[in-house]
Amino acid sequence: MIALSEHFNFKKLFRFAIPSIIMLIFTSIYGVVDGFFVSNFVGKDAFSAVNFVYPVLIILGCFGFMFGTGSAALISKTMGEGDNKKANEIFSMIVFVAAIVGVILSILSIILLPKILYALGARDTLLKNATLYGRIILSVLPFYILQYEFQCLFAVSEKPKLGLYVTLIAGFSNIIGDAIASFCLPANLKFIGAGVASALGFFLGGLIPIIYFMRKNTSRLRISRFKMNFKYLGQIVLNGSSEFVSNVSGSVVSMLYNIKLMEYAPENGIAAYGVLMYVSMIFQAIFIGYSVGISPIIGYNYGAKNDSELKNIFKKSLITISITAIFMFLCGEILARPIGLIFVSYDEDLLALTVRAFRFFSFSFLFSGFTIFTSSFFTSLNNGKISMGVSFFRTCVCQISCVLILPLIFKIDGIWLSITVADIVACTLSVIFLIAKRKKYNY
Repeated sequence: MIALSEHFNFKKLFRFAIPSIIMLIFTSIYGVVDGFFVSNFVGKDAFSAVNFVYPVLIILGCFGFMFGTGSAALISKTMGEGDNKKANEIFSMIVFVAAIVGVILSILSIILLPKILYALGARDTLLKNATLYGRIILSVLPFYILQYEFQCLFAVSEKPKLGLYVTLIAGFSNIIGDAIASFCLPANLKFIGAGVASALGFFLGGLIPIIYFMRKNTSRLRISRFKMNFKYLGQIVLNGSSEFVSNVSGSVVSMLYNIKLMEYAPENGIAAYGVLMYVSMIFQAIFIGYSVGISPIIGYNYGAKNDSELKNIFKKSLITISITAIFMFLCGEILARPIGLIFVSYDEDLLALTVRAFRFFSFSFLFSGFTIFTSSFFTSLNNGKISMGVSFFRTCVCQISCVLILPLIFKIDGIWLSITVADIVACTLSVIFLIAKRKKYNY
């Protein structure tokens, strides 16, 4: 077990962060696996329905990510200050709050989902299939939210490997469930089976950590009695608001992309964008997983006022992000066609559109990692305002502006270029903030 108080070289830093990276990758794989089986065994219409409803589901799940990242920053800082009792109270409170919020959102979203999808442009078969799939996932929304939350908190409890094992169990349950649905169920039930498989993964991903943390364990955290502290809750929400804004805005942008694509290439455009989003989720999960994984280390050393270690982590992180960004860009360019073949080999026109889109889109990997890291870094320093500003500017300002303007000039290619252009601008802002605040936080 690696303690938050240790000195981190590259090897130790990777060992601590790798479980979180794999956790985020496997969580992203849920949608990818469903997309693969639905696309190849049910058809393009069902595949488009999954892609259409998924941004709505991600928005709701992001409450867990907000609670998780926000509380991780506060809990790790409190640990660094030496107050473990308070850290456990904050941990217990936020688990309770996340569960209650999950139940409320589950009930409301199940009722309102058809109206939401209709307002976004879904009609007829698309509306029917998207509503069906969405309601299956929403039935386990409290566990979906808790899974996202615990993915951030396992690292704080100095048990990142345990978090990885939980995610692997949930992920393989989803994969096996999808395979059973595709090969064993009759044609009219395959689509439902894919949704149930994902729901099972989310259910296990949220339930297992609750059981572990409610029992005696060897981690630094445990669910115990607590008193509601709205000051801490407000700080957690502010700390985690950047990740919430980033993910919610990303989903809103995805909805906007779907709307714009319906103007240029209705079925093929949405399906191609779905492939881009699936692969992007996995690639971006590497950046997000790394940032989430090292967040407790940053928060702990900030609370302990260990400036030399904070500088060490910051420098090594920039090097890691740079090398990873170049590698991911090259993978995106080289593997564009093989990736397209995995999902849409049955339709040559759709395949050609997907490959062209991905080769435009992969340039964004050169810049997005720095913005993701910057936002997470300031969250870890308990500066939610800057963190939220970076996330809001990247998604709400840059991406929305680009997706509205660039297609007017470059047609459908402008849609694929939008995220790259937005990430270049947002990366520039991130660098400005990092330079401006360096003396204040001594990194």
